[in-house]
Amino acid sequence: MYRTIKDIHTEGISYLAPMEGTRDWYWGSDYDSGDLYEAEEIHRMGKPVRPNRFVLVRYPTGETVRPVAPRPGQYFGRPVFWDGKVILLLVDFPAGEIRLLTFDGEKTEPLVTLPLSSVKDCYNLMLHISPLMLARQAADNVFQIVWPERVSFPIAPHDSFDFRDGDRLYFSRWQEDPDYREESVVRDLTTGEVLEVRPGALMELPDGQVWRLH
Repeated sequence: MYRTIKDIHTEGISYLAPMEGTRDWYWGSDYDSGDLYEAEEIHRMGKPVRPNRFVLVRYPTGETVRPVAPRPGQYFGRPVFWDGKVILLLVDFPAGEIRLLTFDGEKTEPLVTLPLSSVKDCYNLMLHISPLMLARQAADNVFQIVWPERVSFPIAPHDSFDFRDGDRLYFSRWQEDPDYREESVVRDLTTGEVLEVRPGALMELPDGQVWRLH
């Protein structure tokens, strides 16, 4: 017996990623103008930004949904699922706005609009959950929470943000001295102070569990 192959009509989007926070949705995008940061660079050079096509796919039915029709100069970032809704990140470069939208499976509504000037640039600008927040990890080794709090502190060159748990922020750090190894670093939300460093890499599972691999 052969397996059934289901046709999912994504209009040419060839890869779907699981959505953080749920097993019920996948998402995909094309990248005609690169990623969000590269699209911003195109806009800063005075060139038109072609909006990226964006699709949500409901699991297991394979239903495709396009909750927002982007306009020229607008660009989607990575969505997440929080409090029973899909949270969308949309940057409108001509308007100078960062927009967060909610989609409940039927309708799309605005959540918050932030001025684009609230961030130095869109490098690694992403939504995260537990709780919901918009954050960025800058190229100059600074971690910044943009919304709902305003938090900014320096991090080590080899640190990368994993997830938040209340007032604790978890980062992965790689070392090569001389052998390669990974550590998990816990920082205080308000001050950025390192609270704990332990050997091993963190892995977050779809059901919310976190495994430390060491």
